[in-house]
Amino acid sequence: MKVLVIGGGAREHALCRSLSLDPDVTALYCAPGNAGIAEVAELHPVDALDGAAVARLATELGAELVVVGPEAPLVAGVADAVRAAGVPCFGPSGKAAQLEGSKAFAKDVMAGAGVPTARSYVCTTAAEIDTALDAFGAPYVVKDDGLAAGKGVVVTDDIEQARAHALACDRVVIEEFLDGPEVSLFAITDGTTVLPLQPAQDFKRALDDDEGPNTGGMGAYSPLPWADPKLVDEVMESVLQPTVDELRRRGTPFSGLLYAGLAITSRGVRVIEFNARFGDPETQVVLARLKTPLAGVLLGSANGTLDELPPLKWHDDAAVTVVIASHNYPDTPRTGDPIEGLDEVAAQDAPHAYVLHAGTRRDGDAVVSAGGRVLSVTATAKDLAGARERAYAAAARIRLDGSQFRTDIAKKAAEA
Repeated sequence: MKVLVIGGGAREHALCRSLSLDPDVTALYCAPGNAGIAEVAELHPVDALDGAAVARLATELGAELVVVGPEAPLVAGVADAVRAAGVPCFGPSGKAAQLEGSKAFAKDVMAGAGVPTARSYVCTTAAEIDTALDAFGAPYVVKDDGLAAGKGVVVTDDIEQARAHALACDRVVIEEFLDGPEVSLFAITDGTTVLPLQPAQDFKRALDDDEGPNTGGMGAYSPLPWADPKLVDEVMESVLQPTVDELRRRGTPFSGLLYAGLAITSRGVRVIEFNARFGDPETQVVLARLKTPLAGVLLGSANGTLDELPPLKWHDDAAVTVVIASHNYPDTPRTGDPIEGLDEVAAQDAPHAYVLHAGTRRDGDAVVSAGGRVLSVTATAKDLAGARERAYAAAARIRLDGSQFRTDIAKKAAEA
């Protein structure tokens, strides 16, 4: 199978790494990719938001499966253009991707499906914003209705900060605060059959002890030793399958990756948000644990044949990923700094620890930073403590001026 992956972050590097290890994949392409992905896939330039250009590239390469990684191309309808060109595509239609593209749409779908979630108001005026903030009280949860690259949510006790964020959005969803730990659960679906993956937990705040501003994610781990063993079955029954069924009932079938961000509250599981693609950095740890070859599962989603596949198989090992971010992330990150130590990790830590590139590019012989989140250092071991140790040992070899990373990823879970 010839596979084309669209995107250029650590999620796409994780996907390309898994696909490169799949014996059924005979050729692997990525567009536009990054410096790390270039080591496992042939890179091609493309405007990832231009559906016609992506479809044309897929046809020229003879791709038998296209995997669209990021959310913006999915919401823009890139998967529709690829399918219209006759190429199987992993990823939802533009209409179905509104599950991530619009928080208000997602709330409406959840209401129709009877999916448990936070009570909320959709606001477009200052008066509506003030009414909603007053109704729920602190802590205030304010979400930009549209795509915001994982940084459109503010959770604060400061009503002025909450109001300022709300007023800066064209349309905003204000909702009640959900207590309890958060869990990410991915599921691969073809619009009817739903295959849940293993749950993970990510760390959104920039600094240790969940301090600092929200980010796209500073690290993740899997499995979750503290979680109820029945959690996946419960979420399948109360969230994932009803959502897929509701979208199909509406004439907007969802095929691809359905991501449920969950809060395990004192009143039970509640959905915080849906995403329409693999989450970053949770993908890095979930795919590190997946034993079943990836390409056939993604193709089954694209072709509507997931019900014919055997159950997914998983490694018993735990996985931890630590994100190395550039100077000043998540504000205006500095880019263009040389990255050193990658060869040392490859020589001394592989195969148990490896580096997935997020925001990098080639500059002559050097690899330099090209984004806010630069690298995801991922490691596996028989337990979380061992995976943490390996991930941080590898991260310590990386030299990037002004870079930052959290030192407490999976710490509480490993010590529990």
